[in-house]
Formats: sequence, structure tokens, C-alpha cells
Amino acid sequence: MIAPARIERRELPEKGRVIAISDVHGSLRYLKGLLGKLSLTPEDTLVFCGDMVEKGPQSLETLRFLMRLREERRCLFVLGNCDYWYDDEFPTKPCTGRYVRDYLLSDGNGLGPGLLAQMCAEVGFELRPDFCMDAFREALGAAFAREFEFLASMPQLIETESYIFVHGGIPRDAARCDGWSFMKDDNFMNQGLKFGKWVIAGHWPVVLYRERVTDARPVIDRESRIVSIDGGCVLKDDGQLNALIIPHNGSEDFAYTWYDPFPVRRVKSAQAAGENSAYIRWGDNEVEILERGEEFSRVRHVRTGYELDILTKYLYGGSGVVKCNDCTDYVLPLAPGDEVSVVEATSRGYLVKHEGVSGWYFGELE
Repeated sequence: MIAPARIERRELPEKGRVIAISDVHGSLRYLKGLLGKLSLTPEDTLVFCGDMVEKGPQSLETLRFLMRLREERRCLFVLGNCDYWYDDEFPTKPCTGRYVRDYLLSDGNGLGPGLLAQMCAEVGFELRPDFCMDAFREALGAAFAREFEFLASMPQLIETESYIFVHGGIPRDAARCDGWSFMKDDNFMNQGLKFGKWVIAGHWPVVLYRERVTDARPVIDRESRIVSIDGGCVLKDDGQLNALIIPHNGSEDFAYTWYDPFPVRRVKSAQAAGENSAYIRWGDNEVEILERGEEFSRVRHVRTGYELDILTKYLYGGSGVVKCNDCTDYVLPLAPGDEVSVVEATSRGYLVKHEGVSGWYFGELE
């Protein structure tokens, strides 16, 4: 049984921006790049909406960076499901010792070494199949007390005068839900909920809320008063780390910026938007291979029957079930001089992003 949700009520200062960031996922490069774009001032408040670690390459280093940042700037943190390795009741992941063992021995479920594995590497604790769980807990508990205490200090929800910050969302029957339900509330914006205060959440990559176009910018639903900000940093090949910028406490005049590491080029020739397109995304990404090629493969999306060419390296799986990374054949509308971020350079053209939207460009770049 996971402990009840920890809820903090905080007052935000009258001056300065409120800047919400979520789902850094252990990618310090993205985080530093985004902070560098924000021109932070001492009056600003940074709110991190969970999933600060796991899945990216630098979970431990990112966690320590955030601990230092807290000493230098006004920062608030809410706990995400990927951050929940420690609380008063459980010294590691709230499931069982078996979960922790399986996760560690599977190399983070195929996503690379996560926070606990990086801690083990730093102290020289060998992750053999027969490692002792008690010795594991003792070694990490002694060496990383400050890091675990930092994580344990985070609530699952922060409520202010005008805003609620949470990682996953606010369940329909929130009063009866435990902390995990606030950290992992899949597809939050499509549950038909409406709120009196603005709810700012991460967890569910915003691209999953779009049907035909891959758009990684924050989703702002003014009728429901929900903002979803997870840009798919690390998890998506074309993902980005978003920052929702509230100009001052109480404002609804939201702005945003983002960071991704892709090289920026300029478009040389105009291109009209494609008439038909598909966006195949996680959760609905089973495909049938019609013709496998070295660079591109022709596939048929199993659910819709839609056919398209995708990069062969985006295919994975076997035993009759083949899936693919998020992909699209959307042709972006572009004008000469438009700046685009180049995600993939191929023999057929470029997979690029323009103002947060991914698609293909078939002309030349400066």
C-alpha cells in the first residue's frame, strides 16, 4: 500500500515569473540548455513537476544539479512516478524488493542505467544476479542519504492561490486516492475534468494528445483549466524540454519556450503542407512491414491500414509483432528563411521541427 498523497500549500511571491518544467528524465544537457534560454532573475520561481530522473543518461548528476539549484534559486518540486524511489515507509521503489531487483538487472528495462544503478556504480556495488537486497539498501542508504532525503521531501501536489502543480494529474476521486494516483495519471487531459484553479501537469507527453500532427508544445485547455507540458524529452526521437512561463502570480497569460539539441538550419525554398498524413505514436504503434529497406521501410499501420514509409531504424520487436518509434509522414508548410531543427538527415529529405511541430522537408537547407 502506497502512502496517501502529500499535498503542500504554498504562497507564490507577487513579483517574478513562475516557470514550470517537467519530465527532465535525467537529461542534464536539456535542462541546462533550457535554463540558459530563460534569462532567470532572482525574483523568478522554478517549479519542477516531476520525473526529474530515470530514462536519460545522467539521473544522479541531474538530481545533484537540482539540489544545488535549490540553494541558488527559488525552486519548488513535486514528485513524479520516476522519482519515487524513497519515502518514510519504503527505502526504495514502493512496490517490492523483487521490482527493484528486476529493474536493476534489466538495465532499467532497456532504457539504460537509472538512478539506483548509477548510485551502485559510484560506490562500487556490483549488480550480480544474486546480489543481496539488504546489502544494497545499506550501501545506498549510507552513501546517498542527502539525495534520498531530497526526494523524500517532495510532495505529490503543490497548491497555490491560482495554480496546482502535479506530475500525473488529479484523479476524479482524488480524496480517496493514494500518492501514486497523482504521480501516474495517464491521459489526464482526456478524462473530461474541469477545475477552478489552473492545473499544470507533466507525465503524459503532449504529442500523445494530438491525432495527425506531432506537436511537442504545451497544451493549454482554457475550458478545463489544464496545462500539459511534457515535451517528450529523451523519450521521443524529436522530443524537447518545455518551460511554461507565467509572467506573474495569478496571470493566465501563459507563454512557453523549449530546448532541444538539434542543429538549426534555414529553409531555402517554400513547401506546402501535405494533404494527407499519419502520426503513429506510442500505444498505437503496431505495424506490418510491407517492404523492408536499408534506410526506409514501407509499413502498414495495423489499426488504420494507413501505409507510409518510415525509417527502418525506428522499427523494433519481433515474433510477428513489429512496432515503431513515433513517426509521421507529415509534410511541413515552410517558407524561405524559416528556421528548422534537423532531427534526421536522410537521402530523401529532412525530418525537421518548426515551432515545435515535426514533419518532413524536401528542399535544400542553408
